[in-house]
Amino acid sequence: MTESAALPFIDVRTIQPRERHPKIFAMVDELPVGKSFVIVNDHDPRPLHYQLQAEYPGQFSWTYLESGPEVWRVQVGREAAA
Repeated sequence: MTESAALPFIDVRTIQPRERHPKIFAMVDELPVGKSFVIVNDHDPRPLHYQLQAEYPGQFSWTYLESGPEVWRVQVGREAAA
C-alpha cells in the first residue's frame, strides 16, 4: 500500500458538480496542520488549486499523484495554520 492510498480521499466524480467545491472546502477547513487528503477527479482540478491559493495563501501544498488522461489524483496538505 502506498502512502497516498492510506490517506482520506474525496472522489468528486460521484458528486454533483455544484456540490464539489463546497465539499472539498469543508474538508480543507477541517484539515489539521501536517495532514492531507486526496482529491480524485475526471479532469485537471487546476481552477480549484487557484481558488485554494487565493482563499488560503501559503497554507496548503498541492501535489499531483496522477495526471490523467482519465483520472487525476491530487494530494492537498495543510502546511500552516491560518
